[in-house]
Amino acid sequence: MNIITKQKHGKIVWQYVMICFGIALYSFAWSVFLIPKHIIGGGVVGLSSVIYIISNETLPVGVMNFVFNTVLLLIGFRILGKKFALNTVVGMVISSLCFILFQQVIGIQDLIDTSKFDYFMSAILGAVLSGIGIGLCFANGGNSGGSDIVALIVTHYKNVSPGSVVMIVDAIVISTTFIIPDNGVEQIVYCLVVLGVYAYTLDLVISGRKQTYQITVFSLHDDEIAEAIANQVKRGVTLLHGHGWYSKQSQNVIIVMAQKHDRVAIMRIIKNIDPEAFISIAKTQGVYGKNFDQIKD
Repeated sequence: MNIITKQKHGKIVWQYVMICFGIALYSFAWSVFLIPKHIIGGGVVGLSSVIYIISNETLPVGVMNFVFNTVLLLIGFRILGKKFALNTVVGMVISSLCFILFQQVIGIQDLIDTSKFDYFMSAILGAVLSGIGIGLCFANGGNSGGSDIVALIVTHYKNVSPGSVVMIVDAIVISTTFIIPDNGVEQIVYCLVVLGVYAYTLDLVISGRKQTYQITVFSLHDDEIAEAIANQVKRGVTLLHGHGWYSKQSQNVIIVMAQKHDRVAIMRIIKNIDPEAFISIAKTQGVYGKNFDQIKD
């Protein structure tokens, strides 16, 4: 029991470490590549960045980010529950502190010379790094607040990708960048580039982690393979009765729905039992049911 408790606590600690790392990476990307170039990627951070720029840097992004997120937190608390509130408080506090640390304390935008990067390169690097950061945060049950809160609320009820929700919300925020002096159509185009790349990267990180496979196995050792997969990998196994047209022999076909981290173990089991087994592996669009995703409206 003590071992199980320690493992559970260790998993929770690791999740919060990854949440902190993801948010720090997100804040770093904005502070170094996006805000200095007046490229706004959307969300509460985007809105805070607009205020920061037009106020001649007198209203820090970290402070405004905390204020706006506090309002959204109160809205989302009733819908997503206490765990959401805890993770969101952690996320909004860490993101606000990271922005203050990077911009006001360290002055990282002055320490790292990005003058050799043009606007397009800065937009791509900022979008990819921030997408990876928030993807890691989402995958471990956290969020940085802002449009992420809206995305979590929508995906709580609907089977839509978080990236698409973030894209819609952020597109609205990007429209406010017209009030920044000297910002024209070119700047808006770069903002849209950030929006698209960020949403794509976010979905890639999350879906890559949740990728599932349908593994179909043809083997004369079907019982032994099925038993090993069920006992060692703890995945459900289905045997379908088949008839080989070429061999004219009856044979059971093994079908297993497995997550990404189970695939290697299953392949190793099959190889050890029957190296001559015929195996087909296909990526699935989605798997719903016990131990997988839940069907939503």
